[in-house]
Amino acid sequence: MSVELRVSAVRLERLRSDARLERETILERRVRGGEDPAVAVEEALEIDDFVVLALRDELLEESGRLAEFGLARLAARAGGPDAEAHRLNADRVEFELLRAIAAAVPELTVAVWRAGQHLTTD
Repeated sequence: MSVELRVSAVRLERLRSDARLERETILERRVRGGEDPAVAVEEALEIDDFVVLALRDELLEESGRLAEFGLARLAARAGGPDAEAHRLNADRVEFELLRAIAAAVPELTVAVWRAGQHLTTD
């Protein structure tokens, strides 16, 4: 799968603005639900983490693989006989997309590392 991504500075700022709103909304919901604000803030994704996930999903959608990827992740969590194969395949696809994001938007490299830390690429 060949992946190409172009993100202008203006678009990156718009993505970050949307991500900031999403993060604040999640934090407000959690705190209003009774969670300790310090815990909620500590556990919440960073703004750039939301941006990376949005770009990953955008690349999946553009390639027509968003549903396939989602189903592979779901099958991996289900624990069936092919769960490990589904997880590895989804990890490989996600790793490739994350690499493309880091190459296209170097400012997101640290967030890409965080997003990919759970992936198995061997």
